[in-house]
Amino acid sequence: MKEKDTIYENLFRKVAFRDDEQAFRELFLEFYPALCVFAMRYITQEETARDVVQDVFFKIWKNRKSMDITVSFRNFLITSVRNHCTDYLRKQEVENRYQEENMLSVIHTSPEEVYTLKELETTIGEALAKLPPNVREAFEMSRFKGMTYLAIADKMEVSQKTIESYISRALKILRIELRDYLPFLLLFI
Repeated sequence: MKEKDTIYENLFRKVAFRDDEQAFRELFLEFYPALCVFAMRYITQEETARDVVQDVFFKIWKNRKSMDITVSFRNFLITSVRNHCTDYLRKQEVENRYQEENMLSVIHTSPEEVYTLKELETTIGEALAKLPPNVREAFEMSRFKGMTYLAIADKMEVSQKTIESYISRALKILRIELRDYLPFLLLFI
């Protein structure tokens, strides 16, 4: 075991003092698979675990001239990967907490915003009611059901160009009918 540690430390010296890419490649190939398995003890997503290990090797290469390793190279790698995993998980926790807080702030809307949203919903319903039936049907299938123009054309038994024309007409009418709400829509939707 001690003999292998000496080999790894000698390889690292070649990396640090001679910028020996081949020695670095040997270290990478020797340790990468096992370190990925080790990282997956902390991070369950395999791709992320691999990225963390690659980051460790990248930082070693980048900082090779200034690194002072006082333990065996193997122990240094294991500690580095563990620390990077812990940092990654901490960062993820902060991001998740931030996203949850943002979701809660979106949910807590003021009474004025609720009233305006209800008013907008009513106005949209009234604007849609003003559309000719075939235009409204095509628009609703496109925007509310996520159907493609081709699928709508097949269902309505018209050409795809006709559907494009319907949607264009619907958008033009809705733009006029909802013009007072456009700034509100841009802020909240």
